[in-house]
Amino acid sequence: MAKKVLILSASARKAGNSDLLADQFMNGALEAGNEVEKIFLAQKKIGYCLGCNFCKKNGGTCAIKDDMNEVLEKMLEADAIALASPVYYYNVNAQLKTLIDRTYAKFMDLKNKEFYFILSCADESNESVDQAVEALRGFTICLPGSVEKGIVYGINAPDHGDIVGSKAIDEAYRMGKEIRS
Repeated sequence: MAKKVLILSASARKAGNSDLLADQFMNGALEAGNEVEKIFLAQKKIGYCLGCNFCKKNGGTCAIKDDMNEVLEKMLEADAIALASPVYYYNVNAQLKTLIDRTYAKFMDLKNKEFYFILSCADESNESVDQAVEALRGFTICLPGSVEKGIVYGINAPDHGDIVGSKAIDEAYRMGKEIRS
């Protein structure tokens, strides 16, 4: 049985380095026979969490009426979730962090998910990505039964398209292709 794979691309640009890695991950996951959907977060309107706890008093319904409810429902339905982001100042970008914060409404329902981290950065060492990985782990550790399945370190990619032809492109494809039920 195919897995439902959801890719959340937080790149600010279509075909940015982390988005290109997400595409290769998607190609591999599709080739492995999975049901795959990619959401480009820059095309979604997702506001900041207000910390108002409206969701906790209203069955997980957020007070903010934007695209997050749709994205969160897709996250709940997925078996595997890939989080793709450029690394800015040693962390994931604001688009992905905002999405993570907004999962608060139903984070305890995000159970038993497989997670894949896909990151790109300008620096030349994996250590430059480590804090971003830890930020993602800080999120997934809060989710009951979550399992980290893999990380793509898209390093040494300062400019648009630099990731093309890199080792990370092949790794993203392989990681996606390894998703099986």
